[in-house]
Amino acid sequence: MNFVVPDFYPAAAEIFVAVMALVIMLASTFARSIARNLSYFLTQATLVAAAFITIYTMEGEVVHTFSNMFISDLMGDFLKLMIYFSTAIALLYGRGYMADRKIDKPEYYLLALLMTLGMMVMVTANHMLPMYIGLEMMSLALYTMVAFDRDSARSTEAAMKYFVLGALASGLLLYGMSMVYGATGTLEFSGIAQAIYNQSANQTVLMFGLVFLVAGICFKLGVVPFHMWVPDVYQGAPTAVTLVIATAPKLAAFAMAIRLLVWALFDIAEEWQVMLMLVAVASIVLGNLAAIAQQNIKRMLAYSGISHMGFMLLGLLAGVVEGDRHFALNAYSSAMFYAVSYVIMSLASFGMIILLSRAGFEAENIDDFKGLNKRSPWYALMMLFVMFSMAGVPFFIGFFAKLSVLQAVVAAGYFWLAVLAVVMSVIGAFYYLRVVKLMYFDEPVDAAPIHAPAEVRVMLSANGLAIAALGLAPQMLMSVCAYALLGSL
Repeated sequence: MNFVVPDFYPAAAEIFVAVMALVIMLASTFARSIARNLSYFLTQATLVAAAFITIYTMEGEVVHTFSNMFISDLMGDFLKLMIYFSTAIALLYGRGYMADRKIDKPEYYLLALLMTLGMMVMVTANHMLPMYIGLEMMSLALYTMVAFDRDSARSTEAAMKYFVLGALASGLLLYGMSMVYGATGTLEFSGIAQAIYNQSANQTVLMFGLVFLVAGICFKLGVVPFHMWVPDVYQGAPTAVTLVIATAPKLAAFAMAIRLLVWALFDIAEEWQVMLMLVAVASIVLGNLAAIAQQNIKRMLAYSGISHMGFMLLGLLAGVVEGDRHFALNAYSSAMFYAVSYVIMSLASFGMIILLSRAGFEAENIDDFKGLNKRSPWYALMMLFVMFSMAGVPFFIGFFAKLSVLQAVVAAGYFWLAVLAVVMSVIGAFYYLRVVKLMYFDEPVDAAPIHAPAEVRVMLSANGLAIAALGLAPQMLMSVCAYALLGSL
């Protein structure tokens, strides 16, 4: 057997992040007195440097390395940049929050970096094994981060739930992967696609494997019926960790869905589209109806996240219609645009909860937002932008995200599905508008001044304004998503 030395150049960003994780671990061990600040700044510097490396190594064409296990393409590069961006902002927002609660340990930032590395591996995987390894690296880091506040019983309980259900989901996914391997004789995505195209795969075993794969993907996205962990983890975890869970991992889960379902199993798209349709409908209905009853804003955003991921799946299920593949690019790019839009909105929504929280006080209840306009008109306006965008009010990014997905669904001929989604969005608008009503028309319950570091205030303002600006000019981001997907084919 002749060993071929792989081309390390396309994976330069991943190698750099892995090396820096080791550097941060050693630095925080030997420099305990300054470890907290050092770990934070080194992590942020690593994310910025990784972004530059990713841009520098961007080929603009599809490149394979590591025996075809690693794929470098425009979709992967764009999603990696969004993952760096969202993780860096999440750590910036959460730093003060973690410090107030005396849990800003250097290990926290190290785990965030390892989680990012796991997501990068998921995004660039062209093989079942690196996909699974990346997923586990991300998940194990997240389980630990949820339990980071060791003195909180609620946080520990949330971490245990997340770990048990996550292990179950990983098992389902692994079982599905092994069945697909049994049916096709390969673990490589292009090889699986080739085996299905040549009709050399065992159809019965393949269908069983597909069911388990879809179940695993649905869990990682947090959609019905694998949503049980989402509200409890969102509520139980420290808000800074909830912010991390609600943003970048959604992009990684989207990448996993695209790689597994579109890259590997595109020729049986009509089978998995039916499964996604059932999941999407259930998620949109349950997410919107359950969110109405919530008094805790983190639980409300958790259920709203379930409905948003259901919306994102609408894009994935509208790609192939009766064997016609002309709709695929439009549908998948609209789903990608939705995922990116949701991450931008989630950053701002949980950032606002962190802004209103302080040492000894968690701004977790919807009532904590009462009278925010009298306390800080500017941040009330930012939260208004976020809530309107999530509700799908015109001329915010959330509206165009929903519109692009609905257009893809209607183009695919699923008119009833678009009607159902619109009706549920109208129902869902109630709980977003309730927050706006409390901010502008109720008297403040808490009159304490809002303190936050200057960089958090600036970034949160920029985040809110970006939601409004991208709503006025969404075409650029839509085009980037479509171009990234087109360049990856």
